Amino acid sequence: MTACSTLNAKDKPLNFTQKVNVFGVTIVATDTVPEGKLLHAASVMAEYLDNDQDGKADNELLVKTIRLQKAVLVMVEQEEDMEYFRESMLTEHGIEVGIGQDLYATETHPNGAANGIFDATLEEVLHLISNAGYEKLYPNTFSTRPGSAQSNAMDIARGGVFKSIPNRYPKQAWYSYYDPTCDYECQGGEYFYWSLTTLLGAQDYGWRKKDISDEWRLYTPQEFIEGDTAMYQLLSSPTYKIPTVLPNGKYKAIKLEILSL
Repeated sequence: MTACSTLNAKDKPLNFTQKVNVFGVTIVATDTVPEGKLLHAASVMAEYLDNDQDGKADNELLVKTIRLQKAVLVMVEQEEDMEYFRESMLTEHGIEVGIGQDLYATETHPNGAANGIFDATLEEVLHLISNAGYEKLYPNTFSTRPGSAQSNAMDIARGGVFKSIPNRYPKQAWYSYYDPTCDYECQGGEYFYWSLTTLLGAQDYGWRKKDISDEWRLYTPQEFIEGDTAMYQLLSSPTYKIPTVLPNGKYKAIKLEILSL
């Protein structure tokens, strides 16, 4: 999340007016974020945390950990809005941000797959849950630092141990992220996202393959199960209660309501 300490005459204030609580995890949004997209993000979060939709979090310790990290999903209209974001915009409403994740209304696409558009809500909400939850609760398994079980699996997926971005990944790599701003731990967060969403079927579309082939080359659940056996073993372990059904933005177990800030 990008922070800016001051506003100048050319900057536009961000007016945070909306919030939704999902099992005690806070989502906040500016007044320019449509209510439908805010509720969609809340529903996706609820489905990740209560995958069987029985009205209770599947892993209470995970949710407690996320809350203890003071994790907040921050929704704004578009990416450039984050240039003007300051945490004080939320603390003035009594919301403290320990770990933040941004999500833009312009990349939030309910039922996007039906129209050949990827819904980034599936990614950004999961980043918050993994960074503030799985990684903190199960560091030996899901830490993004070198030496964890996940990091060891990622090193296999990338074709070697790379503390910095290589000029070219080995041919056998199926995960090859070249973003120079993404360090080893950042790469780990992205790897968790690619792995779980592939396993749940989010990448299994012909149009999606072209979009992601330069970064990720396991597109179907079966390809992931057979190709990334180390990470599949972690994600399929009953110990961690990882979701087995991809969220569709239609959580019905509990009514999610937008509250005013």
